[in-house]
Amino acid sequence: MENTLLHAHDRKTHSARKASLLIFLVCGIGLSCWAPMVPFAKTNLGLDDATLGVVLLSLGAGAILTMPFSGMFINKYGSRKVTLIASTVIAIILPLLLQATSSIQLAGALFIFGAAIGSIDVAMNAHAVLVQERYGRHIMSSFHGMFSVGGLLGSIGLGFLIKLGLSPVLAAISISGLLMLITISQYRFLYAHKDEATVESFSFVLPRGPVLVLGLMCFVFFLAEGALLDWSAVFLQFNRGFDPSMSGLGYAAFSIAMAVMRLTGDKIVNRVGSDKVVLYGALVSAAGYFIAVSFTWPGAALIGFVLVGLGAANAVPVFFTAAGQIPNVATSISLAAVTTLGYSGQLAGPALIGFIAEGTSLPLALGFVGFLLLAVAFVYKPQTGSLGIYFD
Repeated sequence: MENTLLHAHDRKTHSARKASLLIFLVCGIGLSCWAPMVPFAKTNLGLDDATLGVVLLSLGAGAILTMPFSGMFINKYGSRKVTLIASTVIAIILPLLLQATSSIQLAGALFIFGAAIGSIDVAMNAHAVLVQERYGRHIMSSFHGMFSVGGLLGSIGLGFLIKLGLSPVLAAISISGLLMLITISQYRFLYAHKDEATVESFSFVLPRGPVLVLGLMCFVFFLAEGALLDWSAVFLQFNRGFDPSMSGLGYAAFSIAMAVMRLTGDKIVNRVGSDKVVLYGALVSAAGYFIAVSFTWPGAALIGFVLVGLGAANAVPVFFTAAGQIPNVATSISLAAVTTLGYSGQLAGPALIGFIAEGTSLPLALGFVGFLLLAVAFVYKPQTGSLGIYFD
């Protein structure tokens, strides 16, 4: 009888892990589809870099303003329900991003899109932390690896459907249908609310200590990722002469590198340690940005974006794992705080890059991100315990 119950528990855990992996895939596909859409939106609405940067603020703003409330809803209703609602909103809003007739409409749609992305991000990571606890070993990188696989499929898939003859809107609708199909099929395998740790009262407090440090580190790495999501296609098309249908290759190259590193990331973290993953990751990512913007050969940009993906791949999973292990803090609370600070990089990033690009050039603006990553590497002190963020 005991063995039967154990096997049943193992099956439930394996099913929950598979479902969680596919939800990360959904989030990756949904978010990355926006990368090849940016040039279409820029051209259709006639936006300059500065205006586009302001409009792109809406995506990050929607995510950041929603994330603290997502933690509250997860605590009250469970990550499974939040995941279902957020996935549905993503699927509905995705085609509408290409149908905006003004910058205000696009900003509004991006705000809702960002709110849904932010909600599912907190929910899926909270669920992944629970699955990891049941497994008893580090498997967080594999979840984020599936997000990166989704980034590849979304950025290339939308362009491929357009190449086949579908209009951008119909291509987006097709992808939305796929996202809903995956979500609905996996919903019942996600852990129910009763399986998750909760707190009786949920209050909003300013992050401090380990939560604050984790959030600031996430800020830089999320900015590095968000810069490629929002600007890589524009950079390749307008600064490196890529065809519009191929402008999504930059984010795709980044996503491939990130997927490969994250799918092997659990072994890497366990072997070299989380400290070195963060330190060397910052250095490699910074080098990637510098290479991409310093050489006019189109292939150099793709090589640079690959290096960014290789370096940044496993830093965020390390941070989220640490957030889920902070003593005496519910996972829904710590992850909501850390992801909110992290995604503020995607709030400040697009506008900051847009304004710098308007005053100088887009290559110089992207190079600024490389300097921020380099600063992290120089400021960071591995294995001293001074940061107090790891609980290995």
